[in-house]
Amino acid sequence: MELIFHEKQEGSLCAQHCLNNLFQGEYFSPVELASIAHQLDEEERMRMAEGGVTSEDYRAFLQQPSGNMDDTGFFSIQVITNALKFWGLDVILLNSPAYQKLGINPINERSFICNYEQHWFTIRKFGKLWFNLDSLLEGI
Repeated sequence: MELIFHEKQEGSLCAQHCLNNLFQGEYFSPVELASIAHQLDEEERMRMAEGGVTSEDYRAFLQQPSGNMDDTGFFSIQVITNALKFWGLDVILLNSPAYQKLGINPINERSFICNYEQHWFTIRKFGKLWFNLDSLLEGI
C-alpha cells in the first residue's frame, strides 16, 4: 500500500486539510480558498444588486459577514464545491434527491467529504480499506 498523506489541523482550516487529504497532497492553500470565497461573495453581491442597490435587502446584505468564510479560516460547502470543480468533480449530498436518483452505492465510492459540528474531514478508500483522514486525528 502506498503512503497515505494526512495533513494535520492548523487553526480552523479544516476545509483546506480536508481537500488536501482527499487529493493526497498540498493542493490547496488558505489563500486559494479565500480567493474562491471572495469570488462567491462578489457573485452573491451582484445577484443581490439586481434587486436594486438602494433596497433594504441589499443594504442589509452588505452589512452581513461572508457566508463563505469567516475570520477563523472556516470555509463553506460552496467554497469546497467550487474548489472541487477545478478538478472536474461534483459534490453530491447524501441526503439529496440527486443522490437517491443516481442509486449510488457508498461501498463503490472512493471518498467522502464529511461535516460534523462545523468541522470538515475526508473519509477515503485506499485499496479495499477505508481511512478516516480527519485532520484532528493524530495519525493513521
